[in-house]
Amino acid sequence: MALEIFMPALSPTMEEGTLAKWLVAEGDRVQSGDLLAEIETDKATMEFEAVDEGVIGKLLVAEGTANVKVNSAIAILLEEGDAADATASPAQSTAAAAPLAVEASTANAPAPTAAPSAAPAAAKSNDGTRIFASPLARRIAADQGLDLAKITGSGPKGRIIKADVSGAPATVSVFAAATMAPAPVASATAPSSVSATSVEALYQGRSYKTLSLDGMRRVIADRLSEAKQTIPHFYLRRDIQLDTLLKLRSEVNAGLEARGVRLSVNDFIIKACAMALQSVPAANAVWAGDRVLQMEASDISVAVAIEGGLFTPVLLDADSKSLSKLAVEMKDLAARARSRKLAPHEYQGGSFSISNLGMMGIDNFDAVINPPQGAILAVGAGKKRPVVGADGTLSVETIMSVTMSVDHRVIDGALGAELLNAIINNLEHPLSMLV
Repeated sequence: MALEIFMPALSPTMEEGTLAKWLVAEGDRVQSGDLLAEIETDKATMEFEAVDEGVIGKLLVAEGTANVKVNSAIAILLEEGDAADATASPAQSTAAAAPLAVEASTANAPAPTAAPSAAPAAAKSNDGTRIFASPLARRIAADQGLDLAKITGSGPKGRIIKADVSGAPATVSVFAAATMAPAPVASATAPSSVSATSVEALYQGRSYKTLSLDGMRRVIADRLSEAKQTIPHFYLRRDIQLDTLLKLRSEVNAGLEARGVRLSVNDFIIKACAMALQSVPAANAVWAGDRVLQMEASDISVAVAIEGGLFTPVLLDADSKSLSKLAVEMKDLAARARSRKLAPHEYQGGSFSISNLGMMGIDNFDAVINPPQGAILAVGAGKKRPVVGADGTLSVETIMSVTMSVDHRVIDGALGAELLNAIINNLEHPLSMLV
């Protein structure tokens, strides 16, 4: 049976991608786990693997083709016993074929070895209808004595794939199955009262360069438009006294020097936010449309600027990790973010974000909430300022301004103030974060 291979959705925000490179040619035999192509998504260049085995009958999309829509056919796979009709059209194959599921992997991931034995014949349910499953899934089910009729497939159109019968999490369901389109958002390129033509007309006669939106910039525009249009932001601002933290950081770094670890102020901020979310658990929450999800662990997203956009890698269980472990993990995530080597699960999720522009000299700013998270902390630079003490004396202290943007659907004003107070208390009494 000829199967269509579809352009996969390798991230929840992906609507189209660029087929950068084919890793197979027409006539090649492929097995489950073999790498088929490199796909440029809105976030990174990723490889994807075959789930079914067979012969590549025809490549329908040429290398370098941009704006290939998710769910559109990009190749045809011929299963065992098929006539070698590599010229079959997608329409002809669709009438009798189920789609081929694909599993995403990060770049340079090794291809699993497929079992050499032949796949059992296609199974049927009690009412006689065919159960669509990949040959590898049928083989594993037969070996383990599993009834395919009782298994729900996670592949496109419910197709049963290897992960469904082996007990492992289905990769396709993590990155959104190829048949599931991303949720609609306000598109930056959708028709509006301001069109490109009308804007260009305003600058007629002036010299300018037109820059096309790449996938990442397009998604950033969509996500930020959605966030500002749909999330009721409110803002809480505070100043933080940093001298105690800076002194402790210097002492700790001296002790960590032999291990090659160096703590940044941002590492302390990450830990302070993670601990605060544990002490104010009602604020450790995300918006889920018709409900609020209150998270147990503190998963903190940290904005990392890269060329053409940004990533927000997530530090999982940040509340339970030491400052030195957070520093090492953050350094690794930031480096791989800048080289676009993060896997989708490393920059998705989280309940709270941190955006630090203080290192760029910005005193204070308001950040846009990263949905579905409940809040984001915008961090400014720590600077020497004159401070009037409680006893009226004047001193000079290092002060850092922060602004917390809060989703009012998730966190009310008093709860937000309690969370910000907890963050500040941790930062102004940093020893509490070492015990």
